[in-house]
Amino acid sequence: MGNIVITCIIIFVVLFFFSGIRIVRPTHRGLIERLGKYNRFAMPGFHWIIPIIERMFQVNITEKMVNAEPQEIITNDNLNAKVDGQVYFKIKDDEEGVKSSQYNVNNIEYQIVNLARTTLRNIIGTLTLKSANSERSRINKDLHVTLLQETSNWGVEIIRTELKEIEPPKDVQETMNKIVKAENEKIAAIDFATATETKADGEKRAEIRKAEGIKQAAILRAEGDAQAIQLVNEAAERYFIGNAQLLRRIQAVETSLKDNAKIVVPEGTDLINVIGEMGGILPLKTKSGEEKSIKM
Repeated sequence: MGNIVITCIIIFVVLFFFSGIRIVRPTHRGLIERLGKYNRFAMPGFHWIIPIIERMFQVNITEKMVNAEPQEIITNDNLNAKVDGQVYFKIKDDEEGVKSSQYNVNNIEYQIVNLARTTLRNIIGTLTLKSANSERSRINKDLHVTLLQETSNWGVEIIRTELKEIEPPKDVQETMNKIVKAENEKIAAIDFATATETKADGEKRAEIRKAEGIKQAAILRAEGDAQAIQLVNEAAERYFIGNAQLLRRIQAVETSLKDNAKIVVPEGTDLINVIGEMGGILPLKTKSGEEKSIKM
């Protein structure tokens, strides 16, 4: 009988011991209460509590995200905008923070969601729809600052806030799309006009360079003509001083030869002697006493 009692006591003690074992993970912190009153703080690792008398409440301290849920907000220009936001937060891992998250606020996630929704209504209600879309960073900043102030005694850290979307009414959205399309077409037209102007400017410069080339060629041609005239004048001074009639005949010969025409020059004339001398030909006398031309 005594052995049975001892065995029962041992079994009871073992069960009592194991029923009080608690393991806290690194992602959690524990609050141990004794008879409904806070007793001590539990860090990650092994802990033992007195069954029935003590209880442990484990609190997740990792980062969480809550969705503020879409809501209709009237902007300052009396338009209904559908707004949705997100809040990222985590419970502070120190004892005071964990205690505050459990004892200072009820259902912390629900409270943060409603606080974020109310704050968004207050912020966006002072803005026009256009400014609300263009000043998202400012809205996020204002929302973050407000949440930090309002949750300062909740034992939480508001990491960041994100304005997920601001969706205007359907008819307003269509109008905005048309405006954006018109702006894009305007920019495209300006770019096309600029490209056309650039092309025209390039063609203009090319024409100027072409005209300059033609001008230079004309100058060179005129200089060549001038040199030719100078040579003719020198030849005239050399061979035809006082022989204007002979010079006129040579010009007639030149014109005829240019057109592949045949001309008969009387033998023994001065014209034959001049042409021969200009061409490098000297007259030679034959056995009969007649002069015969030979090229030098």
